[in-house]
Amino acid sequence: MRLILLGPPGAGKGTQAERLVEKYGIVQLSTGDMLRAAVAAGTPVGLKAKDIMAAGGLVPDDVVVDIIADRIEQPDAANGFILDGFPRTVPQAAALDDLLKRKKMKLDAVVELKVNEGALLQRVENRAAETRARGEEVRADDTPEVLAKRLASYRAQTEPLIHYYSDRRSLLTVDGMMSIDGVTEEISRVLAAIGAGAKAPAKPARRASKAGNGTRKVSKPVARKPAKAAGKAGKKAAKKAKKPAKAARKAPKGARKAAKKAVRKPAKVARGKGGREGRESHQKGHEKAS
Repeated sequence: MRLILLGPPGAGKGTQAERLVEKYGIVQLSTGDMLRAAVAAGTPVGLKAKDIMAAGGLVPDDVVVDIIADRIEQPDAANGFILDGFPRTVPQAAALDDLLKRKKMKLDAVVELKVNEGALLQRVENRAAETRARGEEVRADDTPEVLAKRLASYRAQTEPLIHYYSDRRSLLTVDGMMSIDGVTEEISRVLAAIGAGAKAPAKPARRASKAGNGTRKVSKPVARKPAKAAGKAGKKAAKKAKKPAKAARKAPKGARKAAKKAVRKPAKVARGKGGREGRESHQKGHEKAS
């Protein structure tokens, strides 16, 4: 996920950037930190920037863009980054667009923290008063006068970026006057709404999980049907097996009845026939004797 946070000084960009870094596993890229790191590493672009700064000059946009180009190629930026302090002007934004295009990358979103400048000035005044009440010295860069100058510079140079990115449909606006936690939750919500609110490694895992669930849903009926069919076939086979057995049980019973009838009838006939024959012969004998 690649983001830019926009907002005037005191809007809370630094705090929200730290939370985004922790939540999404991305890196915060500060222009100042990148310049110092490049100078310390002695890279060609770092040495160029060192010479310019040593002469008291401002590092030109093309040098800053080259430093960013080197930095986003490092392994810790593979999951994404948040640019802090760059771009500050429309020409810098255009140069960043060209760089990302060359790298075949794109910004996921530009998040604007919209705040009330009057409220920001009041916050600084209150903070300064509390610091003095504790007997401590107020920081030179934390006074209403310094903030007023920084706000004027922001309106002149950086505020046009809101229109620049709005025209490109990359701008997401969040109410920066909410509580810190409220701003964090709202940023997460708007990022999720555009599909950029998840870690890069988490999305394939989420899709794989869904695919796995789908596979299980498909495979279960397939697995159940054969088992069910096998069960039905087994039941049918058992019924068929029972029928012959039943028939077999009936057959002996019928056979026994038939046998009994066969035994009884001949015996009955024999008894009847024998009786008549005996009586006839006995009668004939009497007739002869008389």
